[in-house]
Amino acid sequence: MRGARVRALARRAAAGALAAGLVAGFLAGCAGPDGGKTDEEEADEFGYQVPVALSTPNAGSDIGASQFAQTWSGRLYPGVYVPGPNGQMIPNTDLVTAQALPAAQRIVQYTLSEGAVFSDGAPVTCTDFLLTFAAGKNPELFGSHLPLFDDVEKLECTPGAKTFDLVFKEGAGARWRELFSAGTVLPAHAVAAKLSKDVAGLNADLYSGLDEGDVAALRPIAQVWHDGFNLDQFDPALQVSFGPYVIDGVGEAGQVHLVANEKYYGGAPLTKEIVVWPASADSAQLNATGNLRVAELAEPNPGWLDVNAEGNSLEVTTAVGALTDSLTFASFGPWSYPENRAALAKCVDPRAVAAASSKHSGAEVSAFAAHVVSHDDPLASRFDDIAGPHLGVDIEGAKQAAGLELRVGYAHASPRMAAMVESIRVSCEPAGITVVDATEQGKTLRDLSRVELGEWGEEVAVEGSIDAMLRPVDPASEYNIPGVKSRDVEAMRKKETELWEKLPSIPLAAQPRVFAVDRNLGNVMLYTGPAGIGWNMDRWLLRPDSADQPPA
Repeated sequence: MRGARVRALARRAAAGALAAGLVAGFLAGCAGPDGGKTDEEEADEFGYQVPVALSTPNAGSDIGASQFAQTWSGRLYPGVYVPGPNGQMIPNTDLVTAQALPAAQRIVQYTLSEGAVFSDGAPVTCTDFLLTFAAGKNPELFGSHLPLFDDVEKLECTPGAKTFDLVFKEGAGARWRELFSAGTVLPAHAVAAKLSKDVAGLNADLYSGLDEGDVAALRPIAQVWHDGFNLDQFDPALQVSFGPYVIDGVGEAGQVHLVANEKYYGGAPLTKEIVVWPASADSAQLNATGNLRVAELAEPNPGWLDVNAEGNSLEVTTAVGALTDSLTFASFGPWSYPENRAALAKCVDPRAVAAASSKHSGAEVSAFAAHVVSHDDPLASRFDDIAGPHLGVDIEGAKQAAGLELRVGYAHASPRMAAMVESIRVSCEPAGITVVDATEQGKTLRDLSRVELGEWGEEVAVEGSIDAMLRPVDPASEYNIPGVKSRDVEAMRKKETELWEKLPSIPLAAQPRVFAVDRNLGNVMLYTGPAGIGWNMDRWLLRPDSADQPPA
């Protein structure tokens, strides 16, 4: 019944006030005599719960990046490369082929599949990628977090074309495979329609902004790109996909109903419908229905789950992940100055932070102070002489920032992250630095004090509610490195030294991950990178011995 309610809501979302009234009547009728039941209690379809809010599928926005939207939207908007469970980058040849040409100024040529179309039948074209590029090049205007695009000089695209070239700045492009990643390429034709334009018109406006600095041309595009995909104002006309799933609707508890995309040009998903539930949903009620199949947990032993209970089908796995828990600073205010960041780094004790994280996660994570690689990278030890000295504590040196207050936030309520912030508070208090946990219901990069572009393209300071965000960082997509070779150690060491001078973030420790998976569910492959366990959710399938396996 819940599926019908969600779909009814989706179908009527864009029809105005009259339709809204019809939906309300339908929902009331559907609830019947047990109208007091919650959405979770009525859940009757395959459930996947994430440990964050479900705000947007746009993983390239500051909000989507903070919530790792790609953990579920990566199969709506697949990347050019798909991350494998062991960290390998698998070419997504169903969508596109990419070829890097060897040269001092790297050029990558992309050829999109002729069969690649959106769920509304519109073709996937180079303008979809041009839109992502424009967002990445203009973070102050778009509210994007796509830092690797700083390495790119231009994208050459003819409207409607299935081919395009990405041209990098001279001596750059080492991490080109990380561009156009899962959840970051959105439907340009739908954005254009929202602005009463065609794709050619949108293409022209994007180039007007990129080539001529025309902020007025980009601003309305940026607003739709950033806010138009917000799930609390679900717009079916915008929410079209080119992956194996498409959003069918958004429920009253914030759950997102995914269904098979009938226009998908690759293999059809094995599980036809998946409901993605936000962290705020009642996990106990979901589990009681027997339909919670996969969950990423904020803690290893949640009160709602007794793994030894008779009939329990969920198995919990704890792992030390590939991401690095880090403090990312505001770009405006006292903590935008490298000297204040460096002073704070002297009182932060990464080993104590890692110990707090370990205690609350059930996984023994290590302190880790390098930016450009993960803790488990075979090259990690090559940065010990640069990053290692920053694992110590120097209270006297930290007193340079005495008298300052650091407001820290993180994406969702988390006893683990609260303990990490408390560890920082305790270690920095003797230096005269006040550390405050300002998370409340959850924060994103959007809540940092920042600089935006004003009406005439001027820089405008925006006061945020936090000064730093505690968040997991993917080194490969967060930090560009000089050169054209992805594993150029000397270039990476140079970048690591530079990052410790500028300190956009302070690396703290490896991120632990906790997953609960139904033992009857096949094809689940744990992955602790940005796309998480949902990286291949279109391959998930309940085994035949599961009594309530959905029909194929």
